[in-house]
Amino acid sequence: MTEQPTSGPPSWHLAGDWFDVCKCAIPCPCTFAQAPTYGDCEGVLAWHIREGTFGNVRLDGLNVLMLGSFVGNVWAHAHTDAYAAVFFDERADEQQRTALQTIFGGAAGGWPAEFGEMLGPEMRGMDFAPIRIEVDEDLSAWRAEIPGKVMATAEALTGPTSPEGARVQVHNAPGAEVGPGQIATWGRATTDRADAFGFAWNRSGKSSKHFPFDWSGPT
Repeated sequence: MTEQPTSGPPSWHLAGDWFDVCKCAIPCPCTFAQAPTYGDCEGVLAWHIREGTFGNVRLDGLNVLMLGSFVGNVWAHAHTDAYAAVFFDERADEQQRTALQTIFGGAAGGWPAEFGEMLGPEMRGMDFAPIRIEVDEDLSAWRAEIPGKVMATAEALTGPTSPEGARVQVHNAPGAEVGPGQIATWGRATTDRADAFGFAWNRSGKSSKHFPFDWSGPT
């Protein structure tokens, strides 16, 4: 018998900006692979793709946003009640939409598959929406918005002994949400508001951090 060729996802690569705002005190213990400040965590996670390919499909400039919550320590595999909802950029054409769903859904392998398997959330919903994400080049602030549903804004953490323009950062974070090898820049959330798919909160003054991300697959 002749072995039949198998099909799977093409080679892909995404690089860009990721940040979150959440209910934890500053700094969020989750990034240090510890349990959340109050035992549970909920917040907004945002990805801006600076450069991206999925086979021959370009994904440059597109955005993805997720609302999520869980109880316990994800990194210790000691968590429960994990829920999520995902929004994909409505500007994406049909091929780009398929690519984004395949990558962020975990079917294309790489870090999204690894992290998704670890978190194992129950999905509350998915939608295509107008997602606006901005990250200042000097990492002084970052923001994301889906009109009427999500608003997340943060400023880089600073204080009386911080050199002007310097960022509060962590290297080799033991619980980096984007995977190993990236640098966290810490911030303070100035707006953290959500009202979609059963997620609802409105707060400010809690933790935020920015990570660059650089993923590839399908391995």
